[in-house]
Amino acid sequence: MTHAMAVAVEFVGGVTKLAAMLGLSVQRVSNWRSRRVPAEYCPAIERATGGAVRCEQLRPDIDWVVLRRAAPPVARLLAQVRDD
Repeated sequence: MTHAMAVAVEFVGGVTKLAAMLGLSVQRVSNWRSRRVPAEYCPAIERATGGAVRCEQLRPDIDWVVLRRAAPPVARLLAQVRDD
């Protein structure tokens, strides 16, 4: 398990709690001890830890700056939902 993933697990109170927060099985999250975290789960882990563990720490091989810039601001998305 990477240091960042170990910090995330400890921050939320264990693998079981992190798995529940992500809506995944404990086994799947436990497998990340020997494999890297799938990129699609990094933002959810970042949110679950309140930003204590960042996507950049979980997957430094991905250019998260580009992805963060491409994501529409949350406020704009919420405004669109409210208008519909």
